[in-house]
Amino acid sequence: MWTSNEMIALYILLGLAAVGVGVWLLLRKTLRTRLNMKKALEADPDINDWLIVFGWTPKILYVPTIVASLVAALLMFLQETQWGPFASIPTRLVGSIWFTVFLLNLIVEEYDVSIKLLLIGIIGVGFVFLWLHLLGWVGGFLSAFRHLGFSISGTGYLLLTVVGLLVILISWLRGLFYYIAITPNYMNLQEGPTETGEQIGREDYNTRIDTGDFLERLCGFGRIVITFKEKSRLPLILLVWRVQKKAQLLESVRAKFAVDYPQHPPGVPGT
Repeated sequence: MWTSNEMIALYILLGLAAVGVGVWLLLRKTLRTRLNMKKALEADPDINDWLIVFGWTPKILYVPTIVASLVAALLMFLQETQWGPFASIPTRLVGSIWFTVFLLNLIVEEYDVSIKLLLIGIIGVGFVFLWLHLLGWVGGFLSAFRHLGFSISGTGYLLLTVVGLLVILISWLRGLFYYIAITPNYMNLQEGPTETGEQIGREDYNTRIDTGDFLERLCGFGRIVITFKEKSRLPLILLVWRVQKKAQLLESVRAKFAVDYPQHPPGVPGT
């Protein structure tokens, strides 16, 4: 019993957990995360405006596909168990809807879709359907898509959901150690789990907000672009969420200059 495959798997899991705890106890005093930086800036009496951001992976834009995968997995599991009205769910229809959501997500991630381009696309599709209607081919054109349906098991949809969530989680974890803290006087570039980083004066870089992709903006995303006075340095482009709020904070930070006043103990003149 103690040497069965199940027990060996349990030993491996416990060993990995012990190693993880040991690494955490060893490094917890040396780690410098984005959350620690936030606490430090909040406690600084001389800095009232600041912004901490990190770059999300572009795969964060696939959240609608992840949600669709989760819903499809639930529907497929209910259909496989033959439970109530869900027993007759058409698997090919669910697969077609999921593929449509995925295709739209792919377009959002791969292409910069401005309002102008979106309007041109809608008008173009409208003219195509008008032309098909005049020829009497609309029904035949739409019926051709019936053959594009496909089915995926509930386990397959669930696997897609887990993979998508794992990619987003890894991006968030990376953002704990690779981030940018912008204050009125400087910008701190953090590049690792310890104190590895660089401070750049406010006069040595410029910032701008890029929300040219209309579909990304509808999802709440945009890009913060940081260019440097030193031409040899490539610009930093960070995909951020809730870009409207971060744009307001960035404007507030860049419009101010902080002065470090000396701190006097209580009872000493000058307080």
